[in-house]
Amino acid sequence: MVMKVYGTVLSTAAMRVCAALYEKNLEFEFIPVDMRAGEHKKEHFLALNPFGQVPAFEDGDLKLFESRAIAQYVAHVYADKGTPLVCEGKPMATVGVWMQVEAHQFEPLALKLRRELLYKPRSGMATDAAVVEENEAKLAKVLDVYEARLSQSEYLGCDCFTLADLHPLPTMTTLMGTPVKKLFDARPKLSAWLANISARPAWAKVLAMRNQQ
Repeated sequence: MVMKVYGTVLSTAAMRVCAALYEKNLEFEFIPVDMRAGEHKKEHFLALNPFGQVPAFEDGDLKLFESRAIAQYVAHVYADKGTPLVCEGKPMATVGVWMQVEAHQFEPLALKLRRELLYKPRSGMATDAAVVEENEAKLAKVLDVYEARLSQSEYLGCDCFTLADLHPLPTMTTLMGTPVKKLFDARPKLSAWLANISARPAWAKVLAMRNQQ
């Protein structure tokens, strides 16, 4: 059976899952969820994700939610396909550290900035400059840590592309369309790394899919 991803192309979480699947050269069906109509809060979708959030994922009789968990499932269960995305032994511990950094240090700040700089203007709401200033300052410190790491290694986790690099890519790509881009541009190692992983064929497929919707 073909794997299924339920979501919207505007969801960075859903795009994280699609990127992992494309890196693995796995076939899947993307099933759009009409969030404006509240489809994600209806019974049939809650059976897939009880929190009413995208994405949801099916692989045969297995149902999963939470994008990072899905990406890890894909990486481990389909280890013999496509890009490895994980590694063996001690280096995997470092990959795990940077996966946690993305989830707990980078993403919360990035989401606040994305809301202020993208979602509010699209909804006709005023951007809160104080919130932007506060979270840009906090994010700058986090990106300094990324810059330091990438001064030592071509990739975040080890010497090859892994989930540690894949996980932040969707949200970072979104931020490139905002004034937050200046924080990346000011950090040459970080900027070069982001350009490198953004040029991956799997990510090009994600962007093409997003542009088609």
